[in-house]
Amino acid sequence: MRGVITLRDVLANLDIVLREFGAVCVVRCLIASVSRQRTTFLDIALRRKGP
Repeated sequence: MRGVITLRDVLANLDIVLREFGAVCVVRCLIASVSRQRTTFLDIALRRKGP
């Protein structure tokens, strides 16, 4: 298990991510996937808004 988020993962679970984590998290996931950023879903979902 790599743990790295992929576009396929985001699209397959789009409704769950949107419902549980909100639109901002979906956008962050899509940006990370398209830019091929090596990160996990939890890094994105649990990211704080401040410093």
